[in-house]
Amino acid sequence: MGINLQASFMALSGDHNVQTEANQDLVCWTRMQAEAGQGLQTIIARKEVERRAGKGIFFWGVGNAPSVATSAYARLQTPVQVVFSIMKSRPRASDTAPRSLLVWRRYLDMHGNERELPSQALVTSRGETDGGFKKRHYALMCRSETPLVVRHGQCFDPAAYRNIGSKGGPVGASQVTALLQRTGPGSSSDYSANLTAMLVGSYWVRLTDPVLADAEEIAKTSDVTAPQEWLAAVAKIRLGPRVTETPALQPTLF
Repeated sequence: MGINLQASFMALSGDHNVQTEANQDLVCWTRMQAEAGQGLQTIIARKEVERRAGKGIFFWGVGNAPSVATSAYARLQTPVQVVFSIMKSRPRASDTAPRSLLVWRRYLDMHGNERELPSQALVTSRGETDGGFKKRHYALMCRSETPLVVRHGQCFDPAAYRNIGSKGGPVGASQVTALLQRTGPGSSSDYSANLTAMLVGSYWVRLTDPVLADAEEIAKTSDVTAPQEWLAAVAKIRLGPRVTETPALQPTLF
């Protein structure tokens, strides 16, 4: 570890309650549901093909920005498990039937450098928010050595964790994705650890360079199972037109 990185990490840890003990219990918890016009089971099947095409690596899109401490953990490659839980609430209409779709092509890494997403990564989002054109989206960089299959029966209790940060508050009801640290024993919960993986690379990144996506082309990926066919499909989808301030509305199949 370089001196500059160590100094930077120590300064960050003083402000954001970052811990470095080997026995820390960190977790990135994200709640999942239908998004960008695709049902949850379809998304998971798509991510499984992406995972196989990427030799275990897949990108999971999320709507909110990471904790400031995330880049410090990524630089130190501190092990952080990702726990995916199915949302208890029904998906919103804007997620099940968006008026337009985006595909994101690049991201900012832990050092602030803009990089192209790996060739297997297909991260989509709706094209608009309540405030207009969608300008920001994020993704978790994940690795799993086993297939992505929804499981039930393993309880995940968010009350046993607190947010990483200077305030270290409990998990908020509106938080969809959060970097957490265990602070107490778990108990019964309505949430399950339905999928798990590990954060890799830059862990949790901001996406850039979106293009408009065709709903029919996205739908076709549901039929792709071979990694090479997946890579070809992703490359084609990424050739969509660049985004303007008002994304062109398009028919959706969902």
